[in-house]
Amino acid sequence: MRNNHTGFTRKRRWGWLWILLIGIILGAAILAATATVLHKTSDTAFCVSCHTMQQPLAEYQGSVHFQNHLGIRAECADCHVPHQPVDYLLTKIMAVKDIYGEMVGTISTPEKFEAHKLEMAQSVWKTMKENDSATCRSCHSFDAMDITAQRPEARIQHPIAIKEGETCIDCHKGVAHILPDMSSTTKAGAAELASAAAVTPATATTLFTIATEPFFLTPDATHNSGNLLPSTQVKVVHQQGDKVQVSVEGWQQDGVPEVFYAAQGRRILSAIVGEDARKSLKTQSTSTDSETNLVWHQVSLQVWLPRKQLVDDQQKIWHYAEDMMNANCTGCHGLTALDRFNANQWIGVIKGMAPRTSLDQEQLRVLTQYVQKHASDMPKNPASNDAPAQL
Repeated sequence: MRNNHTGFTRKRRWGWLWILLIGIILGAAILAATATVLHKTSDTAFCVSCHTMQQPLAEYQGSVHFQNHLGIRAECADCHVPHQPVDYLLTKIMAVKDIYGEMVGTISTPEKFEAHKLEMAQSVWKTMKENDSATCRSCHSFDAMDITAQRPEARIQHPIAIKEGETCIDCHKGVAHILPDMSSTTKAGAAELASAAAVTPATATTLFTIATEPFFLTPDATHNSGNLLPSTQVKVVHQQGDKVQVSVEGWQQDGVPEVFYAAQGRRILSAIVGEDARKSLKTQSTSTDSETNLVWHQVSLQVWLPRKQLVDDQQKIWHYAEDMMNANCTGCHGLTALDRFNANQWIGVIKGMAPRTSLDQEQLRVLTQYVQKHASDMPKNPASNDAPAQL
Protein backbone atom coordinates (compact mmCIF):
# COMPACT_ATOMS: atom_id res chain seq x y z
CA MET A 1 0.00 0.00 0.00
CA ARG A 2 2.82 2.37 0.88
CA ASN A 3 4.69 1.73 -2.39
CA ASN A 4 1.50 2.28 -4.39
CA HIS A 5 0.90 5.64 -2.66
CA THR A 6 4.51 6.72 -3.26
CA GLY A 7 4.29 5.76 -6.92
CA PHE A 8 1.05 7.70 -7.36
CA THR A 9 2.62 10.78 -5.75
CA ARG A 10 5.60 10.58 -8.11
CA LYS A 11 3.39 10.24 -11.15
CA ARG A 12 1.31 13.23 -10.07
CA ARG A 13 4.45 15.29 -9.44
CA TRP A 14 5.88 14.37 -12.85
CA GLY A 15 2.50 15.13 -14.36
CA TRP A 16 2.57 18.67 -12.99
CA LEU A 17 6.15 19.12 -14.14
CA TRP A 18 5.21 18.02 -17.65
CA ILE A 19 2.23 20.38 -17.64
CA LEU A 20 4.49 23.20 -16.43
CA LEU A 21 7.10 22.40 -19.06
CA ILE A 22 4.52 22.23 -21.84
CA GLY A 23 3.05 25.52 -20.56
CA ILE A 24 6.45 27.17 -20.68
CA ILE A 25 7.08 25.90 -24.18
CA LEU A 26 3.62 27.00 -25.37
CA GLY A 27 4.01 30.38 -23.63
CA ALA A 28 7.42 30.90 -25.22
CA ALA A 29 6.02 29.92 -28.61
CA ILE A 30 3.05 32.27 -28.25
CA LEU A 31 5.33 35.07 -27.03
CA ALA A 32 7.73 34.52 -29.94
CA ALA A 33 4.85 34.41 -32.42
CA THR A 34 3.36 37.59 -30.94
CA ALA A 35 6.72 39.39 -31.06
CA THR A 36 7.20 38.26 -34.66
CA VAL A 37 3.74 39.49 -35.65
CA LEU A 38 4.26 42.82 -33.90
CA HIS A 39 7.64 43.22 -35.56
CA LYS A 40 6.40 42.27 -39.02
CA THR A 41 3.38 44.59 -38.77
CA SER A 42 5.74 47.46 -37.94
CA ASP A 43 7.76 46.92 -41.10
CA THR A 44 7.48 49.67 -43.71
CA ALA A 45 6.59 47.13 -46.41
CA PHE A 46 3.60 46.04 -44.35
CA CYS A 47 2.60 49.63 -43.46
CA VAL A 48 2.38 50.69 -47.11
CA SER A 49 0.89 47.43 -48.43
CA CYS A 50 -2.64 48.82 -48.16
CA HIS A 51 -4.04 50.79 -51.10
CA THR A 52 -4.88 53.75 -48.88
CA MET A 53 -1.23 54.23 -47.92
CA GLN A 54 -0.02 55.02 -51.43
CA GLN A 55 -0.35 58.79 -51.03
CA PRO A 56 1.39 58.91 -47.63
CA LEU A 57 4.09 56.67 -49.16
CA ALA A 58 4.61 59.08 -52.07
CA GLU A 59 4.88 62.04 -49.67
CA TYR A 60 7.35 60.15 -47.48
CA GLN A 61 9.48 59.14 -50.46
CA GLY A 62 9.80 62.80 -51.40
CA SER A 63 11.07 63.79 -47.95
CA VAL A 64 14.52 64.02 -46.40
CA HIS A 65 13.61 61.17 -44.05
CA PHE A 66 13.50 58.79 -47.03
CA GLN A 67 16.55 59.95 -48.96
CA ASN A 68 19.37 62.27 -47.90
CA HIS A 69 23.10 62.82 -48.34
CA LEU A 70 23.88 60.84 -45.19
CA GLY A 71 22.13 57.69 -46.43
CA ILE A 72 20.10 57.39 -43.21
CA ARG A 73 16.46 56.39 -43.62
CA ALA A 74 13.72 56.71 -41.03
CA GLU A 75 11.16 53.96 -41.59
CA CYS A 76 7.45 54.30 -40.77
CA ALA A 77 7.79 52.71 -37.34
CA ASP A 78 10.71 54.97 -36.42
CA CYS A 79 8.34 57.93 -36.44
CA HIS A 80 4.95 56.40 -35.63
CA VAL A 81 5.65 53.55 -33.17
CA PRO A 82 7.18 54.48 -29.80
CA HIS A 83 9.96 52.31 -28.41
CA GLN A 84 8.82 52.19 -24.77
CA PRO A 85 7.18 48.77 -24.12
CA VAL A 86 3.85 49.99 -22.73
CA ASP A 87 3.45 52.76 -25.31
CA TYR A 88 4.51 50.33 -28.02
CA LEU A 89 1.80 47.83 -27.11
CA LEU A 90 -0.85 50.53 -26.73
CA THR A 91 0.02 51.89 -30.17
CA LYS A 92 -0.26 48.44 -31.74
CA ILE A 93 -3.62 47.87 -30.04
CA MET A 94 -4.94 51.27 -31.19
CA ALA A 95 -3.90 50.37 -34.74
CA VAL A 96 -6.96 48.09 -34.87
CA LYS A 97 -8.96 51.18 -35.84
CA ASP A 98 -6.80 51.48 -38.96
CA ILE A 99 -7.77 47.95 -39.95
CA TYR A 100 -11.42 48.88 -39.51
CA GLY A 101 -10.90 52.06 -41.54
CA GLU A 102 -9.30 50.04 -44.33
CA MET A 103 -12.24 47.61 -44.35
CA VAL A 104 -14.93 50.30 -44.56
CA GLY A 105 -12.94 52.53 -46.93
CA THR A 106 -12.63 55.61 -44.72
CA ILE A 107 -9.77 57.01 -46.84
CA SER A 108 -10.09 54.76 -49.87
CA THR A 109 -10.00 57.59 -52.43
CA PRO A 110 -7.77 60.66 -52.79
CA GLU A 111 -10.78 62.85 -52.03
CA LYS A 112 -11.57 60.95 -48.82
CA PHE A 113 -7.90 61.02 -47.84
CA GLU A 114 -7.70 64.81 -48.21
CA ALA A 115 -10.95 65.21 -46.27
CA HIS A 116 -9.51 63.29 -43.30
CA LYS A 117 -5.88 64.40 -43.63
CA LEU A 118 -6.05 67.31 -41.18
CA GLU A 119 -7.80 65.17 -38.55
CA MET A 120 -5.21 62.41 -38.90
CA ALA A 121 -2.31 64.87 -38.79
CA GLN A 122 -3.64 66.62 -35.71
CA SER A 123 -3.99 63.27 -33.95
CA VAL A 124 -0.32 62.46 -34.64
CA TRP A 125 0.80 65.97 -33.64
CA LYS A 126 -1.15 65.71 -30.39
CA THR A 127 0.44 62.36 -29.52
CA MET A 128 3.94 63.62 -30.28
CA LYS A 129 3.34 66.77 -28.27
CA GLU A 130 2.18 64.72 -25.28
CA ASN A 131 5.14 62.32 -25.35
CA ASP A 132 7.73 65.06 -26.00
CA SER A 133 8.32 63.81 -29.55
CA ALA A 134 9.70 60.54 -28.17
CA THR A 135 10.11 58.88 -31.56
CA CYS A 136 11.94 61.91 -32.97
CA ARG A 137 14.29 61.95 -30.00
CA SER A 138 15.22 58.31 -30.54
CA CYS A 139 17.38 59.64 -33.41
CA HIS A 140 17.66 63.38 -32.70
CA SER A 141 18.98 64.72 -29.42
CA PHE A 142 19.75 68.28 -28.39
CA ASP A 143 22.72 66.94 -26.41
CA ALA A 144 24.21 65.33 -29.51
CA MET A 145 23.70 68.31 -31.82
CA ASP A 146 26.63 70.38 -33.05
CA ILE A 147 24.54 73.53 -33.30
CA THR A 148 27.43 75.58 -34.67
CA ALA A 149 27.55 73.32 -37.75
CA GLN A 150 23.84 73.70 -38.50
CA ARG A 151 22.18 76.04 -40.98
CA PRO A 152 21.83 79.68 -39.88
CA GLU A 153 18.12 79.40 -39.03
CA ALA A 154 18.65 76.22 -37.00
CA ARG A 155 21.55 77.81 -35.12
CA ILE A 156 19.14 80.49 -33.99
CA GLN A 157 16.05 78.38 -33.32
CA HIS A 158 17.48 75.32 -31.53
CA PRO A 159 18.96 77.23 -28.56
CA ILE A 160 15.57 78.95 -28.16
CA ALA A 161 13.80 75.58 -28.26
CA ILE A 162 16.17 74.20 -25.61
CA LYS A 163 15.67 77.23 -23.37
CA GLU A 164 11.88 77.27 -23.76
CA GLY A 165 11.48 73.50 -23.37
CA GLU A 166 9.93 73.12 -26.80
CA THR A 167 9.53 69.75 -28.47
CA CYS A 168 10.33 68.69 -32.04
CA ILE A 169 6.77 68.67 -33.37
CA ASP A 170 6.27 72.31 -32.32
CA CYS A 171 8.30 73.39 -35.35
CA HIS A 172 8.68 70.36 -37.62
CA LYS A 173 5.20 69.34 -38.72
CA GLY A 174 5.91 68.92 -42.42
CA VAL A 175 9.19 67.01 -42.51
CA ALA A 176 7.89 63.64 -43.75
CA HIS A 177 4.44 64.37 -45.20
CA ILE A 178 2.90 67.30 -47.04
CA LEU A 179 0.95 69.48 -44.63
CA PRO A 180 -2.85 69.23 -44.83
CA ASP A 181 -5.01 72.18 -45.81
CA MET A 182 -5.10 74.28 -42.62
CA SER A 183 -7.67 76.81 -43.85
CA SER A 184 -10.47 75.29 -41.78
CA THR A 185 -8.41 75.71 -38.61
CA THR A 186 -7.71 79.33 -39.51
CA LYS A 187 -11.39 79.97 -40.20
CA ALA A 188 -12.26 78.46 -36.84
CA GLY A 189 -9.82 80.86 -35.16
CA ALA A 190 -11.40 83.82 -36.95
CA ALA A 191 -14.84 82.67 -35.81
CA GLU A 192 -13.65 82.46 -32.20
CA LEU A 193 -12.22 85.96 -32.45
CA ALA A 194 -15.52 87.28 -33.83
CA SER A 195 -17.38 85.56 -30.99
CA ALA A 196 -15.06 87.22 -28.44
CA ALA A 197 -15.72 90.62 -30.03
CA ALA A 198 -19.48 90.03 -29.80
CA VAL A 199 -19.28 89.84 -26.00
CA THR A 200 -16.82 92.68 -25.39
CA PRO A 201 -17.98 94.51 -22.22
CA ALA A 202 -19.73 97.81 -22.90
CA THR A 203 -17.62 99.35 -20.13
CA ALA A 204 -14.32 98.70 -21.91
CA THR A 205 -12.60 101.93 -22.92
CA THR A 206 -9.51 100.60 -24.76
CA LEU A 207 -10.37 98.40 -27.72
CA PHE A 208 -8.66 96.73 -30.69
CA THR A 209 -9.94 96.03 -34.20
CA ILE A 210 -10.12 92.33 -35.06
CA ALA A 211 -10.07 92.87 -38.83
CA THR A 212 -9.73 95.55 -41.48
CA GLU A 213 -12.62 97.79 -40.48
CA PRO A 214 -14.20 100.70 -42.42
CA PHE A 215 -14.66 103.82 -40.30
CA PHE A 216 -17.09 106.73 -40.60
CA LEU A 217 -16.96 110.38 -39.57
CA THR A 218 -20.57 110.37 -38.34
CA PRO A 219 -22.66 107.54 -36.83
CA ASP A 220 -25.24 107.66 -39.64
CA ALA A 221 -22.81 107.96 -42.60
CA THR A 222 -23.32 105.43 -45.41
CA HIS A 223 -19.90 105.76 -47.07
CA ASN A 224 -16.74 105.05 -45.13
CA SER A 225 -13.96 107.63 -44.86
CA GLY A 226 -11.15 105.12 -44.54
CA ASN A 227 -10.16 101.83 -42.93
CA LEU A 228 -8.50 100.76 -39.71
CA LEU A 229 -6.11 97.81 -39.96
CA PRO A 230 -6.37 94.73 -37.71
CA SER A 231 -5.10 95.10 -34.11
CA THR A 232 -5.24 98.92 -34.18
CA GLN A 233 -5.78 100.34 -30.70
CA VAL A 234 -8.62 102.83 -30.20
CA LYS A 235 -9.96 104.77 -27.19
CA VAL A 236 -13.71 105.00 -26.66
CA VAL A 237 -15.13 108.54 -26.75
CA HIS A 238 -18.86 107.97 -27.06
CA GLN A 239 -21.33 105.14 -27.61
CA GLN A 240 -24.55 105.17 -29.61
CA GLY A 241 -26.45 101.94 -29.96
CA ASP A 242 -24.29 99.32 -31.64
CA LYS A 243 -21.79 101.95 -32.80
CA VAL A 244 -18.96 103.57 -30.92
CA GLN A 245 -16.99 106.75 -31.46
CA VAL A 246 -13.30 106.22 -30.90
CA SER A 247 -10.06 108.15 -30.99
CA VAL A 248 -7.21 106.70 -33.06
CA GLU A 249 -3.63 107.86 -32.63
CA GLY A 250 -0.65 107.24 -34.86
CA TRP A 251 2.20 108.70 -36.90
CA GLN A 252 2.19 110.22 -40.37
CA GLN A 253 5.23 110.82 -42.53
CA ASP A 254 5.38 114.38 -43.78
CA GLY A 255 3.99 114.52 -47.31
CA VAL A 256 2.21 111.14 -47.04
CA PRO A 257 -1.24 112.01 -45.64
CA GLU A 258 -3.04 108.88 -46.89
CA VAL A 259 -1.81 106.58 -44.11
CA PHE A 260 -0.65 106.64 -40.57
CA TYR A 261 1.40 104.13 -38.69
CA ALA A 262 1.56 102.59 -35.24
CA ALA A 263 5.10 103.85 -34.53
CA GLN A 264 7.42 106.51 -35.86
CA GLY A 265 9.66 105.19 -38.61
CA ARG A 266 8.02 101.74 -38.67
CA ARG A 267 5.74 100.81 -41.54
CA ILE A 268 3.13 99.23 -39.29
CA LEU A 269 -0.12 100.37 -40.87
CA SER A 270 -2.81 101.59 -38.49
CA ALA A 271 -5.17 103.39 -40.85
CA ILE A 272 -5.84 104.21 -44.48
CA VAL A 273 -7.25 107.73 -44.41
CA GLY A 274 -9.69 109.11 -46.98
CA GLU A 275 -9.69 112.72 -48.17
CA ASP A 276 -12.56 113.82 -45.89
CA ALA A 277 -10.93 112.18 -42.86
CA ARG A 278 -7.64 113.96 -43.50
CA LYS A 279 -9.39 117.28 -42.86
CA SER A 280 -10.37 116.05 -39.39
CA LEU A 281 -6.88 114.94 -38.37
CA LYS A 282 -5.30 116.71 -35.41
CA THR A 283 -1.54 117.05 -35.22
CA GLN A 284 -0.23 116.67 -31.68
CA SER A 285 3.52 116.91 -32.27
CA THR A 286 6.18 116.91 -34.98
CA SER A 287 9.66 115.41 -34.88
CA THR A 288 12.52 114.50 -37.20
CA ASP A 289 13.94 110.99 -37.34
CA SER A 290 17.66 111.36 -36.63
CA GLU A 291 18.57 108.30 -38.73
CA THR A 292 16.63 109.16 -41.89
CA ASN A 293 15.99 112.92 -41.47
CA LEU A 294 12.33 112.25 -42.29
CA VAL A 295 9.75 114.46 -40.61
CA TRP A 296 6.98 112.67 -38.70
CA HIS A 297 3.73 114.01 -37.26
CA GLN A 298 1.96 112.41 -34.32
CA VAL A 299 -1.74 112.64 -35.17
CA SER A 300 -5.15 111.66 -33.83
CA LEU A 301 -8.55 111.16 -35.43
CA GLN A 302 -12.04 110.53 -34.08
CA VAL A 303 -14.16 108.07 -36.07
CA TRP A 304 -17.23 105.83 -35.72
CA LEU A 305 -17.13 102.02 -35.87
CA PRO A 306 -19.45 99.04 -35.27
CA ARG A 307 -18.71 97.80 -31.77
CA LYS A 308 -19.03 94.14 -32.80
CA GLN A 309 -15.64 94.30 -34.55
CA LEU A 310 -13.67 95.28 -31.43
CA VAL A 311 -12.15 93.34 -28.53
CA ASP A 312 -10.80 94.64 -25.25
CA ASP A 313 -7.86 92.20 -25.09
CA GLN A 314 -5.25 92.36 -27.87
CA GLN A 315 -3.86 88.99 -26.79
CA LYS A 316 -6.95 87.35 -28.33
CA ILE A 317 -5.85 88.68 -31.70
CA TRP A 318 -2.28 87.54 -31.07
CA HIS A 319 -3.42 84.02 -30.17
CA TYR A 320 -5.29 83.86 -33.48
CA ALA A 321 -2.22 85.12 -35.35
CA GLU A 322 0.08 82.71 -33.48
CA ASP A 323 -2.12 79.77 -34.48
CA MET A 324 -1.94 80.90 -38.11
CA MET A 325 1.83 81.14 -37.89
CA ASN A 326 2.09 77.68 -36.33
CA ALA A 327 -0.21 76.18 -38.96
CA ASN A 328 1.32 77.81 -42.02
CA CYS A 329 4.99 78.39 -41.23
CA THR A 330 6.24 74.98 -40.08
CA GLY A 331 6.05 72.99 -43.30
CA CYS A 332 9.43 74.10 -44.67
CA HIS A 333 11.27 75.30 -41.55
CA GLY A 334 10.85 75.84 -37.85
CA LEU A 335 9.13 78.90 -36.45
CA THR A 336 11.14 82.07 -36.90
CA ALA A 337 11.68 84.07 -33.73
CA LEU A 338 9.58 87.22 -33.79
CA ASP A 339 12.59 89.36 -32.96
CA ARG A 340 14.62 87.87 -35.82
CA PHE A 341 13.65 90.85 -38.01
CA ASN A 342 12.73 94.46 -37.40
CA ALA A 343 9.25 95.77 -38.16
CA ASN A 344 10.04 96.97 -41.67
CA GLN A 345 11.92 93.78 -42.61
CA TRP A 346 8.96 91.62 -41.65
CA ILE A 347 6.92 93.16 -44.49
CA GLY A 348 9.18 91.59 -47.11
CA VAL A 349 9.39 88.28 -45.23
CA ILE A 350 5.61 87.89 -45.11
CA LYS A 351 5.20 88.88 -48.75
CA GLY A 352 7.85 86.36 -49.75
CA MET A 353 6.28 83.51 -47.77
CA ALA A 354 2.61 84.31 -48.54
CA PRO A 355 2.39 82.29 -51.79
CA ARG A 356 3.43 79.16 -49.87
CA THR A 357 0.54 79.43 -47.42
CA SER A 358 -3.23 79.04 -47.62
CA LEU A 359 -3.83 82.44 -46.02
CA ASP A 360 -6.07 85.01 -47.67
CA GLN A 361 -5.29 88.74 -47.81
CA GLU A 362 -7.09 89.58 -44.57
CA GLN A 363 -5.38 86.79 -42.64
CA LEU A 364 -2.02 87.96 -43.95
CA ARG A 365 -2.78 91.45 -42.64
CA VAL A 366 -3.41 90.07 -39.15
CA LEU A 367 -0.24 87.98 -39.29
CA THR A 368 1.80 90.95 -40.52
CA GLN A 369 0.55 93.11 -37.68
CA TYR A 370 1.46 90.36 -35.21
CA VAL A 371 5.05 89.89 -36.33
CA GLN A 372 5.66 93.61 -36.84
CA LYS A 373 4.41 94.61 -33.41
CA HIS A 374 6.67 91.98 -31.82
CA ALA A 375 9.70 92.75 -33.99
CA SER A 376 13.23 93.36 -32.76
CA ASP A 377 12.90 97.16 -32.83
CA MET A 378 9.55 97.31 -31.03
CA PRO A 379 9.33 97.87 -27.25
CA LYS A 380 8.52 94.80 -25.20
CA ASN A 381 6.57 95.43 -22.05
CA PRO A 382 5.40 92.15 -20.41
CA ALA A 383 2.64 93.99 -18.58
CA SER A 384 1.07 95.39 -21.74
CA ASN A 385 -1.25 93.92 -24.34
CA ASP A 386 1.59 94.20 -26.83
CA ALA A 387 3.82 91.74 -24.97
CA PRO A 388 5.16 89.05 -27.31
CA ALA A 389 3.46 85.70 -27.07
CA GLN A 390 5.74 82.79 -26.28
CA LEU A 391 6.09 80.47 -29.28
